[in-house]
Amino acid sequence: MPQAPDYYDVLGVAREASPDDIKKAYRDLAFKYHPDKNPNDTGAEEKFKEVSEAYEVLSDPDKRRQYDQFGAAGIGGGAAGFAPGDFDLNDALRSFMGAFEGESIFEGLFGGGAARARRAGPQRGADLRIQLKLTLEEIAAGAKKKLRVTRLVACAECGGSGAKPGTEPSQCPDCHGTGQVRIQRNMGLFGTMLNVSSCPRCGGTGRVIEDPCSECKGQGLVRGTEVVEVDVPPGVATGNYIPVRGAGNAGPRGGPPGDLVVMIVEEPHPTFERHGDDLLIEVPISIDVAALGGQVEVPTLGGKARLKIPPGTTAGKVLRLRGKGVPRLRGRGAGDELARIAIWIPRRPSGRERELLKELGKLAEGRVPEPGKPQRR
Repeated sequence: MPQAPDYYDVLGVAREASPDDIKKAYRDLAFKYHPDKNPNDTGAEEKFKEVSEAYEVLSDPDKRRQYDQFGAAGIGGGAAGFAPGDFDLNDALRSFMGAFEGESIFEGLFGGGAARARRAGPQRGADLRIQLKLTLEEIAAGAKKKLRVTRLVACAECGGSGAKPGTEPSQCPDCHGTGQVRIQRNMGLFGTMLNVSSCPRCGGTGRVIEDPCSECKGQGLVRGTEVVEVDVPPGVATGNYIPVRGAGNAGPRGGPPGDLVVMIVEEPHPTFERHGDDLLIEVPISIDVAALGGQVEVPTLGGKARLKIPPGTTAGKVLRLRGKGVPRLRGRGAGDELARIAIWIPRRPSGRERELLKELGKLAEGRVPEPGKPQRR
C-alpha cells in the first residue's frame, strides 16, 4: 500500500484549520487540477486525485479525528472506505461533485465563459497610456497641456457598425443571435455537464457581417488623431497619473470608449534635486562667511531668497528655507528648500590671497583638532 502524504500539507492548511478553511483550500486546488481543465495531463489528474483524497478525509469529522490520532493507519480499510493512495478518478470526481452539491461550478472549471457570454454585445474600449514630460517649474505651478493622441474611433463610413453602408449585420447562424454556444460534456458516472461560452463565429455579439465596410474592413473602428487637453495639478511627481475619461479607444460594436491614462515623468532639473516635496540645492560660501556668518542669495522656484548663514558653519551642513519647496499634491502648503553648504576654496589663489591664507593658518596653529577628535566650537 502506497504511503499516504500528509493530508494537511496536500491542501496547504494548518492542522487546526476550520472546516471552511479546508473546503476553500480544496475548492481552489480541485478547480486548478480538474481533468476538464487539464485534458490529457496525467500529472494534473494525479494531483486532482490526491487533493480529493485529502478532502475526503479531512472534511469528515470522524475520519479527521482518526487521522489526527493514528495517521494514515487510522483511515485504512473500513474507517474511510478506501486505502490511502488507492483513490481513483471516479472517487475523486464523486468527492468533487459532493463538495459543491447545489453550487454552480461552471465558472470555476471553465474560466467564467458563461459570464463572458452574458457580457457579450457592446464592450468598453481599451484604455490608452501616454507619457507627459514636465519640468520642475511646471510641476510647481501646475499646467494645462494639449496632447496629440492617436486612438481608435468609430468608422465614419459605416457609423461603427462594420457593415457596408446600406447593409446591416445579420443574425449569426451558429448561435442564432444569442451570442452563446452550448456544449455538453460527458462526465461518466455523473451524466453530462453543459458548457456555455461565447460564440466563436460572432464573438458573442449574435451578429455577423456578410458585406463588410471597405473603410474599416468590418471592424467598425479606424485610427484617428485628436488633441486632448490635460489639467496637471501642482505637486505631481514621476509615477503619478491623470485619467482623462472617455479619451481612450472607442468600444467595439458601439461600446463606450476607454480612458486615456496620462503618466507623469519629471525631467531632471539643472539646479534642484527633488526629495518628495522638498528641494535640495548646493550653496557654496566663502571661508569668511562660513567662519563669521552672513547672508547669501540663493535661487528658489519662485525667484530668489536670502539665506542666513550662522557663524562657524561647516561644509555639508543643511539649512532650511521653509515653504520654498514643491506644493503638496492635494494638500496645503509646500515643502522646504534645503540648502547644503559647500565651502568655496580658490584653486589658484592670488598673491594677496596666499598671504592672507598663510596668516590665517598661523593663527589657527594649535586650534585645529586632531583626526578622530570632535571639533570644538
